[in-house]
Amino acid sequence: MSDYRTNEGLASIEGSIDAWLAAFQAENPGIESVDRGEPSDPERRWYVRMRGDEKDYITVWLTLGQRTLRYETYVMPAPEENEQLLYEHLLRRNEKLVGAHFSIGAENAVYLRGELPLAALDQDELDRIVGSMYAYVEQCFGPALRIGFASRFAG
Repeated sequence: MSDYRTNEGLASIEGSIDAWLAAFQAENPGIESVDRGEPSDPERRWYVRMRGDEKDYITVWLTLGQRTLRYETYVMPAPEENEQLLYEHLLRRNEKLVGAHFSIGAENAVYLRGELPLAALDQDELDRIVGSMYAYVEQCFGPALRIGFASRFAG
């Protein structure tokens, strides 16, 4: 049995995500904005921008696929120093994360990514995803920055 979604099924899920994100934004003053991808973009994407404490802004990108909802956020640029120490630090943090993992993306920048089967997607799960991504970035951003850009924080 396949969990492949038809265009009609994806349109229904897309409508649900739109409604859930609108409700999250209305209830949470920490959400700065919720935007959609460009109409010409073949992907169904949303951008949830939140104000942070450790990191000024955290933007979680949600991408609806035929079988999964992918989510990711940019954490920080490639480290200027202590690369091995930073990557070890992030890999050790991966051990404690639920539903997400640190990865190296474009230009060796650090990202936090995850994926969820559409069969498990509901409003509570979407809230958990957005909240977890926010919390994970807030917890790791300062320590990771101090490792990867140590000389900027020296003395």
